[in-house]
Amino acid sequence: MTFGEHLFLGLLEGVVSGLILALTALGLSLVFGVMRIVNVAHGEFFMLGAVVAWYASSLTGSFYAALLVAPVVVGAVALAAERFILRPIEYAPEATIVATIGLLYILQQVVLSVYGPYARPVNAPVYFRVDFPGFGYSGYKLVVAGVAAVLLGALWLLVTRTRLGLYMRATQQDREIAQAFGVPVDRIYGAAFALGAMLAAAAGVLIVPVQQAHYLMGLDALLLSFMAVIIGGVGSLKGTLVAALLIGLVDGVMSVFFSPTLAKVGASLLVAFVLVLRPGGLFGEESP
Repeated sequence: MTFGEHLFLGLLEGVVSGLILALTALGLSLVFGVMRIVNVAHGEFFMLGAVVAWYASSLTGSFYAALLVAPVVVGAVALAAERFILRPIEYAPEATIVATIGLLYILQQVVLSVYGPYARPVNAPVYFRVDFPGFGYSGYKLVVAGVAAVLLGALWLLVTRTRLGLYMRATQQDREIAQAFGVPVDRIYGAAFALGAMLAAAAGVLIVPVQQAHYLMGLDALLLSFMAVIIGGVGSLKGTLVAALLIGLVDGVMSVFFSPTLAKVGASLLVAFVLVLRPGGLFGEESP
């Protein structure tokens, strides 16, 4: 393969991984933007989506059933966590971090006890190869990129064109004023937390035929999501999307030319570089 073919392969891998990361990171950014809390357990919703997908596809024999069932199940778990863990502590920032760390370990250990420590595959729903100059590429990965892009578009429509999205944006701007105008803030918090978890779960379902389901797979997803949110600007959905694609491209290209380990180092250096130039992130508000 020539340099150009290697570069094109890296860019393809970067777009696919960037779109999957965007789904996960936008869920984290949505929760912080609306609720003003840091959800340390967010990566476990990604992992739980993959594990539930394995169970659902094993029971039904259908990946499409898993794609529908897993986000709903994970959303229900997140809704219960918001109602019975976060709401009683009134979303206090420090207490929320401790509570979601506890939730992380609870979900991780429950999955380890029930599912086991083994990585288990889920069969991809489609098998085909796309031939590019110099190499062939997995057709399923291209399908993943397309589905992820559709889900991101659906999220944009929900946030910008629906009453729920309007309530979320109003709550993000000022909780007290939104509540004074009749916005059911507690319900909006629950919806935002569940929606963020469902986005992460959908990403986990889409990627599990490529990565396999494992009880520790949420850790990398959480780290990369935090990187995307920080680079993009905390609470900025547009910034998070751009940052996720940027991280994905850096990771994809460096993985092809060097190694996956060095690619993670490159992503970390990217965070440091952006924060030196713009401490608030690419689309975040700068301090006066």
